[in-house]
Amino acid sequence: MNRRLNTRCVAVAVAPTTVAPSVAVAPTAVAPTAVAVAAVAVAAIALAAIASPALAHHSFAMFDQSQTVTLKGTVADFRWTNPHVFIELAVKNANGADEQWSIEMTSPEHLARAGWRPGTLKPGDAVTLSIHPMRDGVKGGQYLSGTGPSGPLLGAPPSQQGPSK
Repeated sequence: MNRRLNTRCVAVAVAPTTVAPSVAVAPTAVAPTAVAVAAVAVAAIALAAIASPALAHHSFAMFDQSQTVTLKGTVADFRWTNPHVFIELAVKNANGADEQWSIEMTSPEHLARAGWRPGTLKPGDAVTLSIHPMRDGVKGGQYLSGTGPSGPLLGAPPSQQGPSK
């Protein structure tokens, strides 16, 4: 019987096999381009799976980029922590009562490169901050720029001045 067995391997070395006592069949390999395409596809899928959480984490969708609000208040806490630095700010409302605002900044690494330090702001410092407020109305926002006890703080100037709070 002279049947040939067509075996296919993907980048695997296999010794010739015997189908019949007198017929040896060597396995055939998939073309190198097909292997390369498959490897690239697997790598792309793995990279997408790893990168998706990072992209979701760095979304700015929660901030209303069309609004800029200026807050005048007192630093309650300056949290120099990963992954983001926060300024906790006490702002007087129309009735004179303190409202707590949480202002999100970038990472400590990026702020340090821009000249910020863990002691740049201290509890009790009077500041004026420009922010993009939260879309859902929660008292918080994304830091844009500001003025501290020693003058202007580092940051991009706001594109438009919003109402002071």
